[in-house]
Amino acid sequence: MGALHTGHLALARRAAAENDEVYISIYVNPTQFGVHEDLDAYPRTWDTDLALLRSLNEELEASNTRGRITAVFAPTTSTMYPTLPPSSEIDGQGSFVTITPLGKLLEGASRPVFFRGVATVCMKLFNIVQPDRVYFGQKDVQQTVVIKRMVKDFHVDTQVVIVPTAREEDGLAMSSRNVYLGERRRKAAVLVPRMLQMAEKACLVEGKRGKEEILGYARAYAMKQIALYANMDLEERMNMELEYLSLADPDTMEEVEMIDEEKGAILSTAVRMLPLQKVKAGEDTGENDGGKRMVRLIDNIILEPRRK
Repeated sequence: MGALHTGHLALARRAAAENDEVYISIYVNPTQFGVHEDLDAYPRTWDTDLALLRSLNEELEASNTRGRITAVFAPTTSTMYPTLPPSSEIDGQGSFVTITPLGKLLEGASRPVFFRGVATVCMKLFNIVQPDRVYFGQKDVQQTVVIKRMVKDFHVDTQVVIVPTAREEDGLAMSSRNVYLGERRRKAAVLVPRMLQMAEKACLVEGKRGKEEILGYARAYAMKQIALYANMDLEERMNMELEYLSLADPDTMEEVEMIDEEKGAILSTAVRMLPLQKVKAGEDTGENDGGKRMVRLIDNIILEPRRK
């Protein structure tokens, strides 16, 4: 959806390494946003995006990488939704692709029209471009599971390739929405990857296999940190909400009580960084109207199946 960062460029590099031609779609899809979500505020950085892609193409040329960026496909909404205006209502009218129950879990429970919008726009893009392969980042892990399910169920002739999450030096997953955090919330946001790392350690280092054993310490750590930030002086305070911390089946995203050794599992979380209650003079609040907008962060870690 534009606002390109290092993670997006990693997708393009991977595609260029494996294909002769690379097509990049940039489109802020309205049907992924609920009625009261931040469609109008979503960052749109078209000129910067194109400059990054031109620079990347020069890099690919200089390094003799197999492929190049052949085209950037930036359709209008009337092109993508030619008969009816796009609808964000849960029971809205239109032609949609729905993947259930997968699309109603976790992220889908919080954002009930999100995966309907994702599946619909991706089906449209796949039909228009007819790609041999499509590339998605692991950060939006449930989205990747939805797309793989859609491709399988509808016999779409394309291969879905998942590229590892691109991260900042402190571990925070790169996201177009990170520009909204500002300095105070950006420092606190490291809670998200650290929580998942604690759960991963419980599984891989300590050998825990049950859900509560794996998630327990991570949840306790998160709640302690959230309470710590909430009790600071008003000008330092950072209010956060842990929306979910999940251990799920990698094919269905349904919660599991015990890891299936042959399938592995997905650790995932969503944390709401709430608006700042008081802003100090000159404080960096990000591109966020003075820190007044809630910023929702998601992340995940894949627990791979054990090899025999």
